Amino acid sequence: MKNKIPELRFFAALFISISLLIVSSYVLGSREETGEAPITEETALKSFPALTLQAKAAYIYDSRTKTVLFALNENKRMPLASLTKLMSALVATDISPDYDTVTVSKEALTADGDSGLRPGERWKLADLLDFSLVSSSNDGIRAVALALGALARSGADNDQIIKDFVRQMNKKASELDLKNTYFWNETGLDESEMKGGAYSTARDMAMLIEHIIAYHPEILEATKASSLSISSLDGFKHEAKNTNILTERIPGFIGSKTGFTNTAGGNLVFAFDPELGRPIIVSIMGSTEEGRFEDTETLINAVLEYLNQN
Repeated sequence: MKNKIPELRFFAALFISISLLIVSSYVLGSREETGEAPITEETALKSFPALTLQAKAAYIYDSRTKTVLFALNENKRMPLASLTKLMSALVATDISPDYDTVTVSKEALTADGDSGLRPGERWKLADLLDFSLVSSSNDGIRAVALALGALARSGADNDQIIKDFVRQMNKKASELDLKNTYFWNETGLDESEMKGGAYSTARDMAMLIEHIIAYHPEILEATKASSLSISSLDGFKHEAKNTNILTERIPGFIGSKTGFTNTAGGNLVFAFDPELGRPIIVSIMGSTEEGRFEDTETLINAVLEYLNQN
């Protein structure tokens, strides 16, 4: 019996060693399969030079490696302003993937701002979305919402139609697991002096852009241009100047959306590919109308410096 004790101890030690080896291999294999885990805000800040931003929140995400490169108040809920129109365009594309015709109603033209649209004017949905995203047209997006929201409810009035469209926007946010995102209207216009038209975070907006790039890149295609000339089905020509003044200065530019209201301040979310096949997504929220572009240049330079060193 005494002779068997050392043997038992040997096999017990061997069993434990093999078990530890298997667990270690599994953990290491999981890390290799999933990529580097997103780093915390504190750690992400150390990856970049010391930055001075006017924005209250910012987020930089490497879509290829699935890592956070920079984070500042990335989960703080803030007014979206016209970043809202990205979700409006995504929902419209989901509702009508065949790009139906949209007729601009008189009610659509009551939205704040005049984009030069005419009552009764007919548009291809894709063209009207391009025009609305590039120029940040409130009446263009409202025309889309009134046309497509009506598909779900016959006999509904304009308020009910808009509410139905916004409900679908919130449903889509839930499907995409954008937990800190909520929409009150389809344009992002402030509801009051104290209340924004939609709320989200820098992180959620980056995830929304990532989804659009992966599944509906056509939504962002027109936003790469500094200006756009487009005609409606009735032959009326419209000129749209991009609200992002940096379109020609961002390397490997993929697309963007700006936003500005008194409540939100200056917002900007964009994607660029400084290396072949490495989309980088940047969200800037709570800056100033001009400061968002200064913040953009600061963050792009930091990304390029980071990539050159790693």
